[in-house]
Amino acid sequence: MDAADWDRKYEGRELVYGEAPNATLVEVATTLKRGRALDLASGQGRNAIWLATRGWTVDAVDFSSTALDRASRVAASAPRSVRERLTWVHADVTQLSTEPNYDLVLMLYLHLPPEARRTAVSAAISALKPDGILMILGHHTDNIETGTGGPQESEILYTPEDLTADVDSRLTIVTAENRYRDVSEGTAVDALLLASRSPLGSTADRG
Repeated sequence: MDAADWDRKYEGRELVYGEAPNATLVEVATTLKRGRALDLASGQGRNAIWLATRGWTVDAVDFSSTALDRASRVAASAPRSVRERLTWVHADVTQLSTEPNYDLVLMLYLHLPPEARRTAVSAAISALKPDGILMILGHHTDNIETGTGGPQESEILYTPEDLTADVDSRLTIVTAENRYRDVSEGTAVDALLLASRSPLGSTADRG
């Protein structure tokens, strides 16, 4: 799907994926020291807004202007202190160039052909501070056969092993595993990767 396709999808419903943040993100972020986060393919902003309410400063990037408009409207009801920690960026994540300013970089349910995915992963790694953390989560290749929901094009799905290969030796792999989510139609299968330049889980000022 290109940007126009996503614009049409987001125009059709007020909040396509709801307001609640991703449960795995919540699990991970609450163990981390608050800092600056980059949310790649942020959609309508549910994860970025949640992080901002927890004290993170967040740059949220998406190539759908409709999604970002919706995200901004949802965030408008948040306290001023939360809104001031949010920046909405209209850009293609495969063409993004940033300085290494981020403590946490997210790629949640960003599904691209392998070459484009590797480009996005490289951009994500380049955005990390020396002690930054990369979190990638998305629909597992096995989800087509053994799970439910999600894209049905195997080319854009991945396994933890695929993500590990994408990162290569540039980061230390902390977690690379399958995750299972209960959804209304059954159980969905996800792939999760956490990688870092330093040990995870600072106990100070947790998010």
